[in-house]
Amino acid sequence: MAFRFEVLKTDPSGARLGRLETPHGVIETPAFMPVGTAATVKGLSQQALEDLGVQILLANTYHLYLRPGHELIREMGGLHGFMSWPHPILTDSGGYQVFSHAGLRRVTDEGVTFRSHLDGSEHFLSPEKAIEIEIALGADIIMVLDECIEAPADAARARDAAARTLDWARRCRTYFASHGDSARQMLFGIVQGGTHAELRRESAAQLVALDFPGYAIGGLAVGEPHGITCAMTEEAAALLPADRPRYLMGVGKPEQLADYVARGVDMMDCVLPTRSARHGCLFTREGPLLIKNARYARDSRPVDEACGCPVCHRYSRAYLRHLALSNEILGAVLNTQHNVFFYLDLMRRIREAIAAGRLAEFSAKLLDQQAAGRA
Repeated sequence: MAFRFEVLKTDPSGARLGRLETPHGVIETPAFMPVGTAATVKGLSQQALEDLGVQILLANTYHLYLRPGHELIREMGGLHGFMSWPHPILTDSGGYQVFSHAGLRRVTDEGVTFRSHLDGSEHFLSPEKAIEIEIALGADIIMVLDECIEAPADAARARDAAARTLDWARRCRTYFASHGDSARQMLFGIVQGGTHAELRRESAAQLVALDFPGYAIGGLAVGEPHGITCAMTEEAAALLPADRPRYLMGVGKPEQLADYVARGVDMMDCVLPTRSARHGCLFTREGPLLIKNARYARDSRPVDEACGCPVCHRYSRAYLRHLALSNEILGAVLNTQHNVFFYLDLMRRIREAIAAGRLAEFSAKLLDQQAAGRA
């Protein structure tokens, strides 16, 4: 089998320690995926990603469809060949990016008509077209097209979007069955339903009936309180098959990751570590550190004295502050390297806590450390 998912251990919290085998390598779960929007994780080379221990990264279908185009990428050997990344890749369907440009798109049951944010050209993205693009890109894990909605949204709006997402999931599944290769790519359905528990349960149950090899939970962490995100994740995950991987899309802050894992989530992604790095926000075990602050001008300590990343082994806070204030490219590169390592190391420690059956204890200690650092 090209794909195989196995739950190795379950923590008392409900967290799962697992292993997902793909055609391009093994992913230890729960896993965090750095975001490589345009076939690149901003600020890091593929060699640097490998050195940091990245097992899987995410690329963006919407952006790659518009530039350089999925057919060009297909000609170049798919994303793996094009970006010289021989390890697992996940691509989203482009749905979130299309729906985030509210003034540039029109949604019908057939699909989405939208204008490119690059040149204003008009495009039509149907469920079938989304899968056609993702087949060309060739990622190991691909997503159905879904309708993302604003938060908060009332029950009627959320119900309509969930129903459309379910219909689109059926169409994506049908198209993939005729044109895709299940030995090469794994198609995930996406649970929607806004912040309404009943709709989340309905969406999850209806998608499970379609028998996808994996499931994503979408439309969360878009402005609602963290407690609501956790509650909706728990509602959906409780109905998803125990033997299939679960992916919570677009999360989250370091102190929140263990909360999602405790709800049975196996995979997560977020732009926060890379985006924050470019703005001089570095994550540590004691909370975020804003490197431009004057207090670090003569600080010879590393960013995080408990961190094992190459940046903390070599560079001081004073030097990183100098780079940031001087707008030196190296500053953003080093900040990104540290933040990505921090997230990956945090996930490693979460996996160790699950293996020991002590995730709740680990999570409580993590929150205490973060709170103490902010005090």
